[in-house]
Amino acid sequence: MTYPIQKTDEQWQADLQARGAEPRAFEVTRRAATERPFTGKYEAHWADGSYHCICCGAKLFDSGTKFDAGCGWPSFSQAVPGAIREIRDTSHGMVRTETVCAQCGAHLGHVFPDGPAPTGLRYCMNSASLDFEPPAT
Repeated sequence: MTYPIQKTDEQWQADLQARGAEPRAFEVTRRAATERPFTGKYEAHWADGSYHCICCGAKLFDSGTKFDAGCGWPSFSQAVPGAIREIRDTSHGMVRTETVCAQCGAHLGHVFPDGPAPTGLRYCMNSASLDFEPPAT
């Protein structure tokens, strides 16, 4: 799959370092690793603002769609329209739907059909894939 933003691994690593990303961000975003539950910096983060792709800065979620799913990862009921691509994931003996940034292909997490109304969706994201921006003042 191709994405509007394409870079080499070395360029992604340099960009992530420049953005102050956490050490595992490259493995999570470019290699589809998963952070351990209840360890991510945004799992219990409830400030107003928006969540963006740590790799390219694309806006992914508004804080008003974040909810406590009790799963150990930041969870959202709705993504910004067009911000995320969904890919069938059959790894680890399961069938899931992987979510990636529509702009750069960064692995974000997975989406499940067990979220709250009105969408019924739970976007279960890795904190290492996200960057938070408070509202503009």
